[in-house]
Amino acid sequence: MNRLEGLLDEPRPGAPRSIADKQVEAVVTKTLESMPANSTHWSTRLMAKKSGLSQTAIVRIWRAFGLQPHRVENFKLSKDPQFVEKVRDIVGLYMHPPDRAIVLCVDEKSQVQALNRTQPILPMAPGVPARQSHDYERHGVTSLFAALDVASGVTISNCYRRHRHQEFLRFLNDVDANLPRGLEVHLVMDNYGTHKVSKVRTWLTRHPRYHVHFTPTSGSWLNLVERLFAEVTERCVRRGSHTAVRDLEKAMLAYLDQRNRNPKPFVWTADADLILGKVERLCQRISNSGH
Repeated sequence: MNRLEGLLDEPRPGAPRSIADKQVEAVVTKTLESMPANSTHWSTRLMAKKSGLSQTAIVRIWRAFGLQPHRVENFKLSKDPQFVEKVRDIVGLYMHPPDRAIVLCVDEKSQVQALNRTQPILPMAPGVPARQSHDYERHGVTSLFAALDVASGVTISNCYRRHRHQEFLRFLNDVDANLPRGLEVHLVMDNYGTHKVSKVRTWLTRHPRYHVHFTPTSGSWLNLVERLFAEVTERCVRRGSHTAVRDLEKAMLAYLDQRNRNPKPFVWTADADLILGKVERLCQRISNSGH
């Protein structure tokens, strides 16, 4: 019995490690703090040539440290002077909705194109994904209007060929006809022009139970209905092939009708302090970047 000495690791079989810690550190530092000549980002081949290591070694190092130079994410900062107040207001509605009230996220997915592939879509086969032609024919556009109930996930929706305040007023009347009486209604909307014209303001004045909460400028990500639109795009539009606008409208409304039979709400989990803290840190990084 080796007692305590038996807990030590014994020599392992195989070739000894050939890449030193300093070489790994140099690759990580160069990846994070420099760019290759005449290029926007490092590739495994460029880094291998620069560092003198193999491409496979670069792949392993990047994977170990979670480095992905080929990827980039976009962001957009809101210049709304009431950004903080609006974030706290809308996030508060999501996380702590008022009693005896309905919170609706309202918006329009405009200019949805009815595209028809020029060749029939080839179905999926074992080992082969579904295939569709790259080119398509345009058959017109429509706009999907939707109001998402934050608590239940139920959607009130309709399609209109035009995207004006007249259509928005028609949709507001549809919403009002489908909501129970005696409840306050909080509408979360963006700053699109049709939401603020005088006739819409007059309609809201004549329906005092409606309270509007505008998202910040460049802050449409605060509107939960955008998540619903992304789902509709993924399920009905992106891989669809429609020979007429009415076919596209029928497909989207049928999907939303089926979804309403077993609705699932989108749960908002980030509180206002978390969101504002991330924005603050981002602004600090931008101001200290030297650009």
